[in-house]
Amino acid sequence: MDVGPALAAVRAAPTLLEAMREARVLATVTVGDPGGDTLSVLRSAARTSDPLTAIAAVHALGASGHPSAGRVLAELLAGDRRHVAQHAVDALRHAPLVHSALPVLVRRCQDGGFTGMLAQHTLEQWAKDEPEAVRAPLVGALSTSVETAVRARLVETLGLVAGGASTQALLDLAGDDHEALPVRAAALAALGDGPAADRGAEPLLVALTRSVGPLAQTARLALHDLCPAPTVSTPGGLTVAQVFLHSDIDGRLHHSGQGDTGGIATLLVHLGDALLRQQPHIGRVITISGGSPDPAQFPLVRHRSPDWPMPASELLTAGHHYARVPLTGASTGISRGWPARVSARRGIRRVLRAAGHVDAIHLRMADVGSMAAAEVAVDLGIPVVLTLAPDPQALIDARDTAGTLTRSGFGEADLVEHLWFRDRLLLDLTERADHLVLFPRPQVERDLRRYLALDLSTHPERATVVGEGVDVSAIDRTVREVRDESGRGLATSAALRAVDDLLATLPADRRSLPVAVSVGRLNAVKGMATLVRAWADDADLHDRCNLLLVGGDLEHPTDEEAAELARIDAVVPRHEAARRGLLLAGHRPNATTIAWLAALQQRRAGTGAPPGIYVSASLKEEFGIAILEAMAVGLVVVAPAGGGPATYVADGETGILTDTSTPYAVAAATHAALDLAVAPGADARAREAQHMVRTRFGIDTMAVSLAEVYQRIAAPRRPGSTGTSGSSSTTEGPTQPDVMEGAS
Repeated sequence: MDVGPALAAVRAAPTLLEAMREARVLATVTVGDPGGDTLSVLRSAARTSDPLTAIAAVHALGASGHPSAGRVLAELLAGDRRHVAQHAVDALRHAPLVHSALPVLVRRCQDGGFTGMLAQHTLEQWAKDEPEAVRAPLVGALSTSVETAVRARLVETLGLVAGGASTQALLDLAGDDHEALPVRAAALAALGDGPAADRGAEPLLVALTRSVGPLAQTARLALHDLCPAPTVSTPGGLTVAQVFLHSDIDGRLHHSGQGDTGGIATLLVHLGDALLRQQPHIGRVITISGGSPDPAQFPLVRHRSPDWPMPASELLTAGHHYARVPLTGASTGISRGWPARVSARRGIRRVLRAAGHVDAIHLRMADVGSMAAAEVAVDLGIPVVLTLAPDPQALIDARDTAGTLTRSGFGEADLVEHLWFRDRLLLDLTERADHLVLFPRPQVERDLRRYLALDLSTHPERATVVGEGVDVSAIDRTVREVRDESGRGLATSAALRAVDDLLATLPADRRSLPVAVSVGRLNAVKGMATLVRAWADDADLHDRCNLLLVGGDLEHPTDEEAAELARIDAVVPRHEAARRGLLLAGHRPNATTIAWLAALQQRRAGTGAPPGIYVSASLKEEFGIAILEAMAVGLVVVAPAGGGPATYVADGETGILTDTSTPYAVAAATHAALDLAVAPGADARAREAQHMVRTRFGIDTMAVSLAEVYQRIAAPRRPGSTGTSGSSSTTEGPTQPDVMEGAS
């Protein structure tokens, strides 16, 4: 196809997603060495008023690889259309170095943020071929910059440039007692891991590890990176790593519902434990999150006598390990974590190297953690499993259909949400993954073609459909303790006192009303503000039930949490909330939340309130762990009609499926769920929901399916193996294990 028709297809595409798919075709046809006419056409298209066409042309210029295309992109950096300039920063990564663009890219690095990450990535790529050319403007910028955060970003970028001059500059900065601590820390980290790392830094690192100052931990990790302890034998069975950097994950889920610590954190904890119980045997699970690393996992090599053994990482022992990655940047939230790419990559590589042989790494979303982990996996030769969910594609499509995201407004929305980049990142991760895991959806293959233009019919062995799971044994135990005081543990007793105290803050005349509860992160996509609007604006619904929201950090909210709280406060001011029947509980440990759900499913002593219900007003829900947990305790649920919930919520029986894009629809569904919760046969329907969760979506059922996936992709790479990757399946679609058929 010629560039003209390909460009016309972008312009004529009837939907945003189709235009983005045609843009990928446009980039493909320009690969190589296009002539002057092609460059002229693309240059003109990049200046058009249609944001989608302009962005598509920018990336086609980058894909061409032509030196003249790089110069056109450099011109676009200075334009007043910020969305075009931002994409030009990214597209330049695929072009040969353009000297006129270097000062602009360095300034973008200094500015930081998402665009700063893109600029740093481009400079890193260029430095592989021309390190001197990239180093000079970075050193020059350091000589004139005084702001600490700016200097730290420049130093981090300098660490991506190989050569003795880079190493010496880093040594000077790291050893300068008058330099700001974040700048010295950035230099130390780069001296331990990266193109500028050098054994000549060892004396400085050793000296700082022996200090008691704030740099000791950074120097210790850098020394481990520079001189890692030798890998000893690893325990039997497979080793699987799973990554989610946007929370500090611990085995007891103390941070559940805080910031971006949502259902995925709960899943990884329970899944990691369940995988260790499975056959094929899995000996180790390493869950990698953000936070302060455990020194025992990263021992230092010291000169020892023959009778004093060399230290070994605790990660080399069998079991479920929680390894943490220290991240740079003001926020590690999903939407604002992009500047942490380099520190994320460095920390993930540290964990995986310390762990010795790793058979598979499982990635679950198009975020900075998956981006960094995929790079490390390539370097270390570790097979990648990707849970593929059409995010942000499904959300783009829904907003396009609703008219809330348009062609004309795409550029401004993309500047904030990075929609184009996240789309491309997910597609790139999909292409590079050794195996794909798909969520159950009513029309999974259709949705893959619609949202991702992905057709798996020719290679069905590449994908397996696996439903997520919940720890049904732990949930059942909590439900029993809630119902039977004689066998109640201390944790459940404390949880029940807490929920009773919370309900006691309601006015006396509202305490006999049922409670509609929603659990999740305070993020716009979870629809908490939409739910509050639905409840508050419908007078009958407001008079019929109270509303309890569990999740979010109410005292120290992230930017996303603060924005959602502001939207809630605009409907029901915080100081009036309890009086009007709205309870904001903030984040609670997962075990506490389960106890609350179980308590609300039955009448609480002294209130006489009918059973409560669970409401998810998420704009999209790929699967819905919290919804499953609510069903596991017997609550009637309201859930989005699209995505995963439609595969397990029996509409009108165990719950209500609805359009969650409007408060009106959410209110109507909530009325219907309240009716269903007290209709004849409610107990039988609750038992049906609980049985469905136990038999189809227990965490062990999920673990069985994933263990088979890990075994399949690891077999060809393990010593002495004669296995082959993939499957000999001849089915016409992705593998559908028993979890989809309701088998235990």
